[in-house]
Amino acid sequence: MVGPWQGVDAMTRDELTTWALANGFRMLGGHPSLTKPGRPAEAIVRIVLKATVVHVEVKKPAGKWEKMSGASYGAVAADPETGVPRGLGLVSIPGFAKLMQDNRDSMVFGRGAG
Repeated sequence: MVGPWQGVDAMTRDELTTWALANGFRMLGGHPSLTKPGRPAEAIVRIVLKATVVHVEVKKPAGKWEKMSGASYGAVAADPETGVPRGLGLVSIPGFAKLMQDNRDSMVFGRGAG
């Protein structure tokens, strides 16, 4: 199946999970999640992988999850240069790249690996 980008295959549920876990996400509550710096047990961004669609949700200060974006798997494809899944709005979420980097660093350097 070809995604909305010419010649780029859509990502599957497993490919999204693999990408997320390789890029700073960890499984919390059954979802690939990013945590607050300094609070590794508290997810603040998660990817919810459903049967036919994938959602990106952000935890509001009151503790409720808010859907920021979503798409069918057929509309999500890896960027050929960066590998970041296109179609989910990940690059438009303020601070997302820094949060991913902070989570990757904490995994590499052992901070919050628990």
